Amino acid sequence: MNPPPPRNGTEPQSEPRIIPRTDHGLGRDAFPPQALEILGRLEERGHAAYVVGGSLRDLLLGRHPKDFDIATGAHPEEVRRIFRNSRLIGRRFRLVHVYFGRHYVEVATFRATPSGREAGSVVSDEGRLLRDNVYGTERDDAYRRDFTVNALYYDAQDESLRDWVNGLADLRAGRLRLIGEPTQRYREDPVRMLRAVRFESKLGFHIDAETAAPMKDLGPLLRTVPPARLFEEINKLFLNGYAAAAFVGLRRHGLLAVLFPWTEDVVAAEASGASLAFIERSLADTDARVAADLPVTPAFLLASLLWPPTRRLAVAFHEGDGLPWHEAHVRAASVLIARQRRLVEVPRRFAEPAQEILGDQALFDGDPNGASERYLRRSRFAASLDLLRNRVGHDAEASRHALWHEAWERSGGSHHTAGARSRARFSGPGGGGQNVAPDGSRGG
Repeated sequence: MNPPPPRNGTEPQSEPRIIPRTDHGLGRDAFPPQALEILGRLEERGHAAYVVGGSLRDLLLGRHPKDFDIATGAHPEEVRRIFRNSRLIGRRFRLVHVYFGRHYVEVATFRATPSGREAGSVVSDEGRLLRDNVYGTERDDAYRRDFTVNALYYDAQDESLRDWVNGLADLRAGRLRLIGEPTQRYREDPVRMLRAVRFESKLGFHIDAETAAPMKDLGPLLRTVPPARLFEEINKLFLNGYAAAAFVGLRRHGLLAVLFPWTEDVVAAEASGASLAFIERSLADTDARVAADLPVTPAFLLASLLWPPTRRLAVAFHEGDGLPWHEAHVRAASVLIARQRRLVEVPRRFAEPAQEILGDQALFDGDPNGASERYLRRSRFAASLDLLRNRVGHDAEASRHALWHEAWERSGGSHHTAGARSRARFSGPGGGGQNVAPDGSRGG
């Protein structure tokens, strides 16, 4: 296999640079015994095996990864035979999960960058890799990875790092660089653009200029990605503690307009900046909940991102079509959620609560004393109050939120919510809670 064309110091090398422990600081004791056991057994059978990827990157940055990945020269079926406590998974990538109780370590075979002609590879008309089970050498594997900081290999036998693409230098410089020619790599997998923004936000790195340059032009390629996969990537961007930074990054690189076009339209056109300020408050609230180890949900995220265009469309329905104020909001929320789901496949269990949260906002323009106790005690009402709280921009809105919150408390809604959803706590930083459903907790 030929590695991607050289780019900015990632030109192919015949051998990796070997970096001793004295120069990088990681000993075997930094890794869980399960990962070391897998490495040892693979090596005993004559297979090269290394710790790779994000777990190694995070250890080198002084972070504490939850998962560890291993790359090896052994094929998946060989790994499966060595470890009886394992299972083959995946279609696009054939992987092996080696289980230790309820936890597992992921083991992948060295792969090569396919040309589209090899058995095991399938490429779309746009150049996107649909399947690439093409095995290769360690060198091939290094050059097919996305970013240089993710292409380091840890050899537990001598505690050295194997660096094919100057990844350690980029890591120390806080620089994200694609391996290979950026346009080609984005065409192979457009999600790499989202991964670049995610790592930029998560790690506080900067994206190399040549890596960033094609993103605005190639952003529309994200619409060739299966909507369900986009939903997973959006959760990773927004539900892991760096949502506010991710939002800024998506806008800077022209990707929010692809993923949430109606939100970008409103934010870009609004001179007052009120919608942008609202979204920033909502995302900062989400980040605060993650930092406090409280659950967060895609439903509240979706409602937050779609509130500005929902409000604008509701006004159009009310003033242009003569719909009553509340009905206009309910209809606008339904329309916007349906449009958004065509781009990003939000499961119904999150889409329906988001639509309800958006529809509730029109009711907050009225008198809380007229609201029924049953209505106030709904399990999702706290999330609707949270959205109202984040909308607060002046004293009148602050007073309205206070009145509705008092009515909710008087109805016993807070106690009802706590009892009905003990795992999804509605008391968090700054007010109520986002947790419409316990199964919307963060991950990935």
